[in-house]
Amino acid sequence: MKKSILVVSFGTTFANAGKITIDAIENRIKNEYAAYEVRRAFTSQTVIKILKDRYGIFVDTPEEALKKLYEDGYEEVFIQPLHLIPGSEYSNLKNLIEITRGENLFKKVKLGTPAVYSNEDYELLIDAIKDIIDRKEAVIFMGHGSYSYSNKCYLKLQALLNDKGYKDVFIGVMEGQPCIKSVINWVKENKIKEVMLVPFMLVAGTHVKKDMCGNENSWKKILEKEGIKVKVYLHGLGELAKFQEIYLKHLEKIISVV
Repeated sequence: MKKSILVVSFGTTFANAGKITIDAIENRIKNEYAAYEVRRAFTSQTVIKILKDRYGIFVDTPEEALKKLYEDGYEEVFIQPLHLIPGSEYSNLKNLIEITRGENLFKKVKLGTPAVYSNEDYELLIDAIKDIIDRKEAVIFMGHGSYSYSNKCYLKLQALLNDKGYKDVFIGVMEGQPCIKSVINWVKENKIKEVMLVPFMLVAGTHVKKDMCGNENSWKKILEKEGIKVKVYLHGLGELAKFQEIYLKHLEKIISVV
């Protein structure tokens, strides 16, 4: 029986950043599951178009990737998303899987979960970022955020960090709450003068280069205007070996269950 693993991420147009995050995770999966065909799909149409138009690189959407797997005779497909939270991208993927199951294209098709999904995942995540948050200076994470119910993942993680004594760590998001205004309020209330700004994202790509520490409206510039000294951590979470292992655990779970 032909088996395949489809690794699905939002994608990135930053080749170097992609190599040490998305590529690194895919390579670990290939090494661990040598008997499986491992393929890639991106969910961002914008990223896919830029890669095609600018660099001549073709990456499938999840729909296209599943169609090719069916045409190539694969009967079992295990899909592991590299999203951080179960937001809209993950919801769309779940809907696609339901449609695929309804069409009976494969004998088996299973979907793994994002990095932060179960209670255990929060504990694993905090362990993965220990080297970042065990610092003398305060740490501010900038996440993408969501206007959906899934945005509560950030609040849950914040509560757990507080419970574990990480009072100098704050998580803000670009979309939804807590926003940059909440970040500034937290800094002022705690009389913080210096922070380490860290992306809570898989890849240090466009949002990091532009929205976190780039243009005049970036978080770095906004904080500096408030008189805060800002250091930046220009690395995606996907570069951390322990963070990568969260996805490997999720993949193992769907493959090992009959």
